[in-house]
Amino acid sequence: MPSRARLTGELSPTLQFLGSWTFDPLLAGALVLAGVGYLWGVRVAARRRPGPPWPARRTTSFLIGLALVWVVTLGPIGAYDDVFFWSHMAQHIVLMMVAAPLLMLGAPILLALRASTRAFRRAWILPVLNGRVVAFLTHPVASWVIFAGVLMGTHFSPFYEFALEHPNVHNYLEHPLYLGAGILFYWPLLDGNPSRRKLPHVGRVLSMFLMMAPETMTGFFIYSAGHVLYPFYDSVARPFGPGPLRDQQWGGALMWGGSMVIDTVWIAVAALAWYRHEERRAVRVDQRVARELAVAGPGRS
Repeated sequence: MPSRARLTGELSPTLQFLGSWTFDPLLAGALVLAGVGYLWGVRVAARRRPGPPWPARRTTSFLIGLALVWVVTLGPIGAYDDVFFWSHMAQHIVLMMVAAPLLMLGAPILLALRASTRAFRRAWILPVLNGRVVAFLTHPVASWVIFAGVLMGTHFSPFYEFALEHPNVHNYLEHPLYLGAGILFYWPLLDGNPSRRKLPHVGRVLSMFLMMAPETMTGFFIYSAGHVLYPFYDSVARPFGPGPLRDQQWGGALMWGGSMVIDTVWIAVAALAWYRHEERRAVRVDQRVARELAVAGPGRS
């Protein structure tokens, strides 16, 4: 079980919030292990595959993603996720919409393929990647439905209240569920992640744009509710901050507006990748035309 340490006393609410951290050895160990494993993979890949080094931007992206998971689950947001609904909602937003795509931008599967031996790839990694389960879960349509279903299903079902009342469900089922749904959604949409069904760039932009609908609807309905949707927050003691209904409105507004801002950023990233793809294709076409003209010779064009 996570241990909790909160600074109390005469501190202002802001300092009290920022000074509150939790510690879960299981989660902390998993995050440290993931970071060390990734860095070890970068080193091994550089030794086994001479050539261009593993991009530093991918390493940075992956490590930032891990750091965000640590902050929102073990930092102040995690310390108060069972006190303030807005804190819990911020946790969900970061796990699904920020940390997950950052981890996928780190291309950990591609790194594993580069760092592993040929025998290990053929015996373990490729059979899993080419298997039906992974193919289904990473299908762009299936991953979209899973993401939207997890987001709306957990917030508008008894599961949310059940998770609040059972910390182990909250920490070891709900959090992995949100992070996993985000990873599956962004897997086929961001470059660098091996997938049997890669969407064309226009499809990636459209998929991210369409995801705004369930995200903003979830936030809007929570914000506009005239009563407390989750009785747990109506009964918990609050050391400071808004009352239960106002707290719920803050959380709904965070999902409503925050998801639109975050989605806009990822749509811009996908659009930039699309632009660069078209730019590289145009260069290849120009080079092919130049070679054909050179072969044809003067006076034959």
